[in-house]
Amino acid sequence: MQLSYILSKKPIAEYKQVDGFVVGKKGTVGQKVDLLVGTVGLNYFCETCGDIRTFYSKGQLACVFINKRLISIDCVLACECGATVQVWFLVESQNEITDVSPKVRVLHRSEKLSNNVRINSTKYKQYSMLLEKAEQAYRNDLGAGSIVYLRKIFEMVTVQTANALGIEFEKYEGGNPRNFTALLEKVDAKYSIIPSEFAENKRQLFSELSAIVHGDFDEELGLKKFQPLYRLVVGIIENVFNKEEFKQAKEFLHWESGED
Repeated sequence: MQLSYILSKKPIAEYKQVDGFVVGKKGTVGQKVDLLVGTVGLNYFCETCGDIRTFYSKGQLACVFINKRLISIDCVLACECGATVQVWFLVESQNEITDVSPKVRVLHRSEKLSNNVRINSTKYKQYSMLLEKAEQAYRNDLGAGSIVYLRKIFEMVTVQTANALGIEFEKYEGGNPRNFTALLEKVDAKYSIIPSEFAENKRQLFSELSAIVHGDFDEELGLKKFQPLYRLVVGIIENVFNKEEFKQAKEFLHWESGED
């Protein structure tokens, strides 16, 4: 397996064995080595194409040694339309990276997107930009910062649903609810915005998000919890969107509406 396969996947904690790519190199600090490791391909939303596209690496890949277990790789990925993304990888080896078949993992990946490229599509409408900011913060190792955006989305979904249902609640000057948990209970009782799979944990979800935001946990824990928390928050968005789409479909078919 070539290194490009690892670089083209989401970073994971597990080391994966790859074909040797810097075999016999000294691995001195700052040493630059050209790489023959295949083509890197990552998916992004291209606004020019209006869809998720695979961006492929262009030109000769190269690495710089930080030490004999750690290298830095910079590359430019491009869409067929010409849109580009600059990507930086920090690759770690379990033993010496100059081995014939080293076991490696991507310790960190960071992107600089051009103006017409996004991490996510616009499928989540008004929440898409906040989801993108959450992912960018996460990829830059900002644990608490990434969770801030997830909590903001949770609050937005709840408040917007409350407003649509005509549920009154006490607000701060900026419009945020004074008692979010109480509002969440009212909204969920009337419209069930939380998916049934974790409905009984809705308070726990907000507590987790709030604890990390308010500094009760360190940055590292925020990073560890980001992916599952992200999935649950996206699940809430999808649940609300699905309910609205189902409602519209039933109205179009002139089906009698039951209770939500």
